[in-house]
Amino acid sequence: MPSSLSLANRRVFRLLATAAVWTVLAACSKKEAPQEPLRSVKLITVAGADLNISGDYAGEVRAQVESRLGFQVAGKLVQRPAEQGQRVAAGQLLALIDAKDYVLSAQAAAAQVVSAQSQRDLALADFKRFEALKAQNFISGAELERREAALKAADAQLSQAKAQAQAQSNQAGYARLTASHSGVVTGVDAEVGQVVSAGQPVVRLAHDGPRDAVFAVPEAMALTLKVGQKMKATLLSTGQALQGQVRELSASADPVTRTYAVKLALQASERLPLGSTVNVQALQLPGSQAGVIKLPTSALRQEGAGTAVWVLDAVSMTVRTQPVQVGRVDGNEVVITSGLQLGQQVVSAGVHVLSPGQKVTIYNATGQASRSSPGAVPVSAESAAPAQAGASAAQR
Repeated sequence: MPSSLSLANRRVFRLLATAAVWTVLAACSKKEAPQEPLRSVKLITVAGADLNISGDYAGEVRAQVESRLGFQVAGKLVQRPAEQGQRVAAGQLLALIDAKDYVLSAQAAAAQVVSAQSQRDLALADFKRFEALKAQNFISGAELERREAALKAADAQLSQAKAQAQAQSNQAGYARLTASHSGVVTGVDAEVGQVVSAGQPVVRLAHDGPRDAVFAVPEAMALTLKVGQKMKATLLSTGQALQGQVRELSASADPVTRTYAVKLALQASERLPLGSTVNVQALQLPGSQAGVIKLPTSALRQEGAGTAVWVLDAVSMTVRTQPVQVGRVDGNEVVITSGLQLGQQVVSAGVHVLSPGQKVTIYNATGQASRSSPGAVPVSAESAAPAQAGASAAQR
């Protein structure tokens, strides 16, 4: 019995020893590190490009000449045929005030003319009679001179009366407000029954002819614009392209919005509807330059406190990190002020999945990896999204 137990113990011991040896051998053996996947990347070659700084502004089409029409005399408004939005011709009646008092004044002035005319005729007849007597030496020269002076005074009174009569007649005519030019009524500032003063605006009239695109710009933009500067505009309702140049710059800012009004004279704009919206684009603003390096935002990544890109080493087909300085943003691209040279190849997408010294293949135009690297892992478009977030952080 004891011998059989001893034999069993020896067998168990041998099994345990064998297991321990295999465990030690397994622990001492080195595991082979998994091979890093070969990435397929999209590249962009660094080249010079033009930086065109522009600004877009929403504007409104207005007439270059818009008059605020009012009566030259005061009175009670009795008629106003003109309505907002109405097209009128030159000379058309826009409004009428009560002219009874002016008509009576004109009649009184006409009566004064008749009286002055009679006085002048009497003085002329008297002068001729005394002139005949002087020719016969019946009166002295001084007496004839007195009659001549009386005739001149009567002539002066007649001229004065005629002038006053003409003025009163004009006053009566001023009771009619007519359109000075053909155009469109853009506003009405008085109603029938209202007593208006001389010069008070009653109707606003936009003259037919050239049009302006009026828009507002901030102070920084106002300092860069110049009278005569050319701009482009697009009519939003139809997409019609228009050319224009700055005609007028406001000298002071709006007290509420603190912006400056700009009037852009539009070419061939006589038929543009008033009040329509246009998109004004200012091109080649100060700061525009040629030959700058621009990269898409997807090529940038955050590295520490700065911004970097991946540059391809064409000999070893590996990537290395390259710190860069970013400048102005131009749409979906960023101007690189330093860190790159012309001709270098930069990874333009999927920058967040790469590491320094990693071997890569070039992603061809058909969206497939290079044939020489069948195991390459392509960098998808979705891979570029985190890179754009890094680019935004770099810009901030």
